[in-house]
Amino acid sequence: MTVTSESLSQHQIVLVTGGSRGIGRSICLTLATQGYSIAISYVGDKSAAEETAQLCVNAALSAGHYASRFVALQANIATASECERLYSEVCDTLGSPDILINNAGITRDNLIMRMSLEDFDAVLDVNLRAVFLLCKLASRSMLKRRRGRIINISSVVGLTGNTGQANYAASKAGVIGLTKSLAREFAGRSVTVNAVAPGYIDTSMTETLDERIRAKLLESIPLQRLGTPDDVAATVAFLCSDAASYITGQVIAIDGGMTMQA
Repeated sequence: MTVTSESLSQHQIVLVTGGSRGIGRSICLTLATQGYSIAISYVGDKSAAEETAQLCVNAALSAGHYASRFVALQANIATASECERLYSEVCDTLGSPDILINNAGITRDNLIMRMSLEDFDAVLDVNLRAVFLLCKLASRSMLKRRRGRIINISSVVGLTGNTGQANYAASKAGVIGLTKSLAREFAGRSVTVNAVAPGYIDTSMTETLDERIRAKLLESIPLQRLGTPDDVAATVAFLCSDAASYITGQVIAIDGGMTMQA
């Protein structure tokens, strides 16, 4: 499905994985208000992805960006062939992305003694391997044009670890290492690579938390509140902007101070 607010444009093109809901949707909506054209990838919920695309059109029109384009594209990025197909469809539909935002992620939580190899591999395939594959695909045109932005969504769990999330923490720590390595590789061609590490964000996943668990979480957060998807989206939008042209290889924690160091 492609939705356009008017006609073809030369606006910057963004690929956002996992853009149908939650943090991904907020990223798409924030960027839509700033005039970007966006490819929104999703794995299974077509209606949610198409709703995000239409919301982006509304946001773009309200902000006076009449030529932005939005497309919802289905792909299971756990496989290399699907990453390649997705990237090819983005190029065919909108053009080569100027900005890649690797947001898609899954969890398969369990204590390591009970964690299956299948659950470990599934999380690494989506959360880390797909990031590597899409960065590799995007880098070809970005390095050739000597411009581009890559923003990878990690997690504070990748900085601190977490009981019952050995696979998730390993994948998100891997994203941080990958981010820093690519930032060094690409800097000579003016392509920046950064990561954001959200803490506890108020999404559908946290809505079901027991009140006692929620209260305990808040005790660990100096700002005494959960973050919002918009908190994350605002930082991502900044990293996409010209104002962030001298920032690369960084990991920005969006966690209310939870992981601050002296």
